[in-house]
Amino acid sequence: MSFKNLELIEPVMKALTAEGYINPTPIQARAIPFVLAGRDLQGCAQTGTGKTAAFAIPIIQLLHQQRQPKPGIKVLVLTPTRELAIQIEESFAAYGKFANVSHTIVYGGVSQVPQTRALKRGADVLVATPGRLLDLIDQGYIKLNQLEMFVLDEADRMLDMGFINDVRKVIKLLPEKRQTLFFSATMPNEIQKLASSILRNPAKVEVTPPTSTVDKIEQSLYHTNKTDKPKLLLHLLNEHNIKTALVFTRTKHGANRVVKSLDRLQITAAAIHGNKSQTARQKALNDFKDGRLNVLVATDIAARGIDIDELTHVFNYDLPEVPETYIHRIGRTGRAGLSGTAIAFCEIDERSNLRDIEKLIGKKIPIIDEHPYPHDPTIQPKKAEPAQGRNWGSQRRRVRA
Repeated sequence: MSFKNLELIEPVMKALTAEGYINPTPIQARAIPFVLAGRDLQGCAQTGTGKTAAFAIPIIQLLHQQRQPKPGIKVLVLTPTRELAIQIEESFAAYGKFANVSHTIVYGGVSQVPQTRALKRGADVLVATPGRLLDLIDQGYIKLNQLEMFVLDEADRMLDMGFINDVRKVIKLLPEKRQTLFFSATMPNEIQKLASSILRNPAKVEVTPPTSTVDKIEQSLYHTNKTDKPKLLLHLLNEHNIKTALVFTRTKHGANRVVKSLDRLQITAAAIHGNKSQTARQKALNDFKDGRLNVLVATDIAARGIDIDELTHVFNYDLPEVPETYIHRIGRTGRAGLSGTAIAFCEIDERSNLRDIEKLIGKKIPIIDEHPYPHDPTIQPKKAEPAQGRNWGSQRRRVRA
């Protein structure tokens, strides 16, 4: 199937052609007709499957075809992170470059003045993060009385980051009569309940089982010691002549340490995490996309919106404590039908995390034994911390990145 089979109008097709798009991904092929038909939609799809285009393309078409559009925000796209919000607005700009559709963006961590100026000029589509959206609504800069469509993107991440109450506040402010599009990579019970409460007879599109990993991603596992992880990372970057790699760490301080170790070895690297300003994060991301950085080191929350074409390698420098996070991480490569490589390091204290990940994905990650920095069996795992520091029920409410 090609985009021509989806009954898209000429301005949209012209933009897709300019972007080099010919064939839709499975979620695009299945979701676009439902959105054009005015149906509510529940989409379950992993990162990298093309879901942004699955809602942006038909929204642009529907807005462009309105004969007598009323002034005011007609579409609200709510997303959890600044990086993802920026990428979504860039997608609206790319797919709508030949259509009569205006758009703007609001997110926290920066001055609101340029954003409020843009809002005063007016926009059809507003892309927003929850906190800044609610702030600007309270200040009277944003009114949603003309809203026709609501898109909730990365719903499961909203829950993980503790934004779910803000999402519910936003939903209460929306007109009852609207079209709602709901996207999530996974569908835990609380997210399913939320979907059921805001969707009306939705079409359901699930293109990849939520616990499966992309088949084209080659996964491998290296058992090593914590102190040897920097040396192992350098060894693999050199041995495989890896030009660009995205490296995931568990903490902000861990990300900074990896960058320092790589800088000492004259490998250009930068970190993105919650302690970095929005300007610094965006510069690091742009430098990485443009090839001025070899390695981008990220925490999970900061990296959720990263969408980099032809990224070949992802490293799990630290294994995540939440197994679903592993799937999101490796989904940064192998995008748009391309192959990719995901490499994981595992120190002895992380082996329980490894068991949880392998249980979730339903298979063992292939182990690479032949390497210069194998695990030293004389090193014993640390004693478990008291239960007070490990409250899984509150983990979703904590934002550390």
